[in-house]
Amino acid sequence: MLTSLRRIIQDVAAAGSFREALDIIVRDVRTTLGTEVCSVYLLSPEADRYLFVATEGLNQEAVGKLSLKLGQGLVTLVAERAEPLNLQDASNHPRFHYLPEIGEEPFNAFLGVPVIHHRQVLGVLIVQQRDNRRFDEEEEALLVTLAAQLATIIAHAEATGDIRKLFHGDTGTEAMATDVMFRGIPGSPGIAIGTVLVVQPPASLEGVPEREAEDVTTELILLDRAINAVRGDLRRISQQFSKSLPPEELALFDAYLHMLDDNALAGDIRERVRRGLWAQGALKQVIREHVRRFEAMEDAYLRERGADVEDLGLRVLGYLQDISTRKLHFHDETILVGYEVTPSMLANIPPGKLRGIVSVRGSGSSHVAILARALDIPAVMGAVDLPIATIEGQSMIIDGIYGELYLNPSAQLQESYRALIVAENQFATELEQLKELPAITLDGWRVGLWVNIGLPGDITRSLDRGAEGIGLFRTEVPFMTKERFPTEEEQRVIYREHMVAFEPRPVTMRSLDIGGDKALSYFPIDEENPFLGWRGIRVTLDHPEIFMVQARAMIKANAGLQGDLRIMLPMISSMNEVEEAKALIHRAYIEVLEEGVQVKQPLVGVMVEVPAAVYQARALARRVDFLAVGSNDLTQYMLAVDRNNPRVASLYQETHPAVLAALLEVARAAHRENTYVGICGELAGNPIGAVLLMAMGYQVLSMNATNLPKVKWVVRNIRRSDARRMLVRVLKMNTAQEVQSYMRAQLVRAGLERVVPTYHA
Repeated sequence: MLTSLRRIIQDVAAAGSFREALDIIVRDVRTTLGTEVCSVYLLSPEADRYLFVATEGLNQEAVGKLSLKLGQGLVTLVAERAEPLNLQDASNHPRFHYLPEIGEEPFNAFLGVPVIHHRQVLGVLIVQQRDNRRFDEEEEALLVTLAAQLATIIAHAEATGDIRKLFHGDTGTEAMATDVMFRGIPGSPGIAIGTVLVVQPPASLEGVPEREAEDVTTELILLDRAINAVRGDLRRISQQFSKSLPPEELALFDAYLHMLDDNALAGDIRERVRRGLWAQGALKQVIREHVRRFEAMEDAYLRERGADVEDLGLRVLGYLQDISTRKLHFHDETILVGYEVTPSMLANIPPGKLRGIVSVRGSGSSHVAILARALDIPAVMGAVDLPIATIEGQSMIIDGIYGELYLNPSAQLQESYRALIVAENQFATELEQLKELPAITLDGWRVGLWVNIGLPGDITRSLDRGAEGIGLFRTEVPFMTKERFPTEEEQRVIYREHMVAFEPRPVTMRSLDIGGDKALSYFPIDEENPFLGWRGIRVTLDHPEIFMVQARAMIKANAGLQGDLRIMLPMISSMNEVEEAKALIHRAYIEVLEEGVQVKQPLVGVMVEVPAAVYQARALARRVDFLAVGSNDLTQYMLAVDRNNPRVASLYQETHPAVLAALLEVARAAHRENTYVGICGELAGNPIGAVLLMAMGYQVLSMNATNLPKVKWVVRNIRRSDARRMLVRVLKMNTAQEVQSYMRAQLVRAGLERVVPTYHA
């Protein structure tokens, strides 16, 4: 059956049109199951009837003409129940509806299964037989499996207007579906309206065969030419963005260039060519190995670096294969769409024409998403259901705030969003005036607004938005750029750069968070369940020589500065881990003093990221200087949802009652022990989340720099007493939807509707 299933899917995928695909479905299913009839009914765009759209075994003349009203017949019963219906004698069922036009009276056995996409029934697939029998379990299972796989194809047909054409006839653009919404992951905030331009990588690594080099010298020459050509492209891209990006952000392209150095990717590829592999095969092997290492990492930011490596490999391969890029026509308002959009794909777009970016793969930590935020270009990542093969040239609205896309928006919807764009631009101008002002509520409660940081380019962007400190510095970055553990001095230089830039503001450095599925290339770890494996503090405590070098580098970096150094321990799940880590940090501090370096003793805190830490929060608070909730990981662990997986993204709910209860528990535990408590994660940068966290008593909210101005505006325009009143109501609610709806209404009532757009309410 598996072979038959694959054949049907392949046949359907190869169809030249949706009409042809439907005919293939009914033909192949009828043949595979050996039934006399197979038919498909689809729900109308108005959701008021089911149209008879394809059949093998019944009257072909009725196709496209006959339809069933809701509640009429067995087909609609399958849709209502959203589960299979298997009958031995269909004509005796109370819902049987006789339709003489299609000639189904001789057929008694009936099996119908719903076609469901994202919980919505799109149609019904049925088979029928003359015999008075029930279809067996294997036949039913095959039909259910097939319907599940066909759901995406039918959903795409709905989005592109093909289903509308079946119901209303092909009337050109008028038959195209309008206001069709797709969901993704917010990549860069903002709203954009434009015309879709679909881009694809220039070559495919998967298609490169494994073979030996005929002439090693020739292969090395070809490889050098390709790498040099890519170097030229990267320099041109950097030059193109030199006026629109800060110097620190342009360092990302320098990182690309360094990857092509002889002691990095290029050197590995050349070594394999010298061993006898042809250049393309050597390139494929090296790139795939590096990509796998990055993709195995849990940290979203670091995991997305695999796309950077793959993008470089594809560009080199393109030159090796001498593939010329197709001539692209750039619209005045271009929405760049691709399976995996990369920074290099932005290179050929004329200045001023790029309005938005949409990528089927990737997340908010993707390199292109980082650049989009720096360029203030709206972006949506992880739009897995978007039918990119059929949307070239169509109009689109990008909502980078909520991660939503609207294909072929109506004039009315476009007008509504254009008004929002104007309002957002005006609001952004007003927010610039708050840069130097503190985040103090109307009734005098002070909140610290800090930033999460990872790249040198984040420094300027954060300070320009009024950041009061660093709440999370991801120290993994210097470890990722080396082929060995960085020395103490190499680490100190990087840490010092950030601390000097933020002086005298506090800087919170997370100790090395690797291990499990986030292994370094030079420190491989292979585990079956990496999310629950050897990672974070567990690794560094098992390797005190690594921990001590990093701790000394951090402490030395703070020499002579007024700002506090705060060392934060990740993934703490027991008191023993805290005691061991504190002892090592104290030892590192004594060693630094013995070297003659005069420096303040660092503050030590723990990250509350796993449920165990929530329930030991008070005990932890007694032993450390501060608690910092890692809300992203805590939400994922509590709800068992990967927030970067678009398939389950809707289940990742930061305002889920269980998550809010855990956050309140941590805040109360810290307050009882007079311990400083903060939070670093996306929830802190969400205006609704910020209000609730402030009400709970969180003293520091650390977030992406982009979100900081809006959060400051909300804090300065609300009373904490009102926020606490809202929290009391929220804690009695049972769903995240209730919380969101109530909080939006309350912020609108308080005159803060500009940060909770009513169009999404």
